[in-house]
Amino acid sequence: MADTGQRTLRPLGGAGLLRRIGRLLPAPGRTPFTFWYLVLLLGTTLYARCADPVSVRAAVVASSTDGWHLLHVPLRVLLFSAFWTAGPLWSPYLLAFAVALAPLERRTGWLRTLQVFATGHVLATLASELPLALRVLYGPLAPSALHRVDIGVSYGVLTCLGAFTGLLPGWLRFAVPAVIAAAVLEQALTGRDPVTAIGHPVALLVGLLHWRLVRRWARPCSPEANNGTPWSPQDFSQSNST
Repeated sequence: MADTGQRTLRPLGGAGLLRRIGRLLPAPGRTPFTFWYLVLLLGTTLYARCADPVSVRAAVVASSTDGWHLLHVPLRVLLFSAFWTAGPLWSPYLLAFAVALAPLERRTGWLRTLQVFATGHVLATLASELPLALRVLYGPLAPSALHRVDIGVSYGVLTCLGAFTGLLPGWLRFAVPAVIAAAVLEQALTGRDPVTAIGHPVALLVGLLHWRLVRRWARPCSPEANNGTPWSPQDFSQSNST
């Protein structure tokens, strides 16, 4: 008989549900960039918690993208600042990478995901730190503001999340980034960090500006090939045809 085009819910047992949840998590075969990046962050997080505090502080300061370092060793700190988490916990980054980087990598590949992440990390860092340096040079801020420690991966994660929303179906493509933008702007307006108040919105904007590119790069969504996205309706439905 002809395909009616109707879709019905696919029943999921306990094992099937666990398999689908497992597909969303980073894995070395499906999402090597996301997986090994998380391993790197786990290593630096354990080092920060277990090593001598003096050596940890020295390593973190040497990796900081503060104004002074950006003026003197920009390439070094733009790279190494992304090797650290901004807090003592690693588990929130597993969730963030599973939601933002892993689905983008499944659809576009590891190299293009790295490109999106690096673009957002660099542009948002420069956009947030350079105004601070200018305020020190021409405004009221003290020179000590140029040495404020700035590390972490939030800019790259937000950029990848913004870029991935361009691959969502239908109204989700606009509703999801609108919710994310509202949360980012609320944090920028109410938070006490003037650097991330600029950097986070810029990072999200850079991701949204990648929509056309990621839609050109994206492979077809195929759950059977583990290329489905977390919100793809194909993960839970199938054609009802005989």
